[in-house]
Amino acid sequence: MHTTKKRLAGIELYSLYEAAVQNVDADLDFVERVYRKERGERPSTLKEDFCGTASLCSQFVARRAGNRAWGVDLDPEPLEWGRRHRIALLGDAADRVELLQTDVREPPTEPVDIVTAFNFSYWVFGTRPELLDYFRAAHGALQPGGMLFLDAFGGTESECTLEETTRVPAGRDPDGTSLPAFRYIWEQESFSAIDHRIVCHIHFELGARRLRRAFSYHWRLWTLPELCELLEEACFRESRVYVEGWDDEADEPDGVFRLRKRLDNEGGWIAYVVGLR
Repeated sequence: MHTTKKRLAGIELYSLYEAAVQNVDADLDFVERVYRKERGERPSTLKEDFCGTASLCSQFVARRAGNRAWGVDLDPEPLEWGRRHRIALLGDAADRVELLQTDVREPPTEPVDIVTAFNFSYWVFGTRPELLDYFRAAHGALQPGGMLFLDAFGGTESECTLEETTRVPAGRDPDGTSLPAFRYIWEQESFSAIDHRIVCHIHFELGARRLRRAFSYHWRLWTLPELCELLEEACFRESRVYVEGWDDEADEPDGVFRLRKRLDNEGGWIAYVVGLR
């Protein structure tokens, strides 16, 4: 993740990013549902790769007294912001979160139940050897029976240039700060059909103020069969794909991810890919 400025009209950009892009409670609900169905119990240890502000591992620790988490990222800026604005809110539970500024492929401190790589962050690995190396590292970070959770997007619109604008309603940051309504613009600036390299940006509009390229990404757009094949090469015993459903009446996603064996291609879709160790 690359960011150009830290604030827009006095509002922290990481707060805007979390409000617009992340839904860590929904992510954790899904992770725990799948893990509990497979293992018969809730996960108690989690490693959040490419953690940024560590919002997900902070919320995981806050859910139950026995939970522990590790957040890993190379960028010191969001890690420090997360320490001040997310970990500090946990009080005594902050001792059960450790943030590490290192490569996600480095060996973990101890095996965990869950490894997550969300917000398409692992797409920074642009070649099969690089991504296979990461998947092998994630496999090694898991206890027997542990699970790797990834997200992915695709569809016909994922392979073209576009701008999509979403209005984010007013709300409140976890630290209590009021957030005014704002607009979040997702731009796909370029896509190459030869190597699937994609360049994307996030822009924000707050009242009359607009900040272009608040965050920028240079990724490879990985396909679902490629991900499942690489997980198998990395020695995961099984991979599963869960796709978000669509509410025809509301003409929007229904927020429910269901296990799928087949998916007709559409303009756009969001999926979780789960690797079982």
